[in-house]
Amino acid sequence: MAHPLYPVLTSMPGVGVRTAAVFLAETAGRTFPTGAQLASYAGLTPVTRRSGSSIRGEYVSHAGNKRLKRAMFLSAFASLRSDPASRAYYERKRAQGKRHNQAVLALAHRRILTLYAMIRDGSLYDPQPTQQLPAAA
Repeated sequence: MAHPLYPVLTSMPGVGVRTAAVFLAETAGRTFPTGAQLASYAGLTPVTRRSGSSIRGEYVSHAGNKRLKRAMFLSAFASLRSDPASRAYYERKRAQGKRHNQAVLALAHRRILTLYAMIRDGSLYDPQPTQQLPAAA
């Protein structure tokens, strides 16, 4: 018997049977009040390098759930071929000077936030959300 969230998860391009199974298994029994906390649990949030008064940029955390992080990374990479919205986001990050892996991790972070919202609302994937976020100045 399929999990009730299975159709919601697999409606997103790049999320197949394996990714949905890993997502459900690794988050089973846990509740996350926000999408940011889910992303942090997966290890997909940027961390600032600090040492004393020196601040030297950001890197992706080595902490977090390795299985979930890997599944989301591979899902983001797979979505580059099948989802124009993901491809456009990836290209935008590349244009900002990010390397390939940095851009894919940024996409994975964005996608896990989207998955959280889809699960919270019980809605299927919509590449063009009705409410556009304001552009950063």
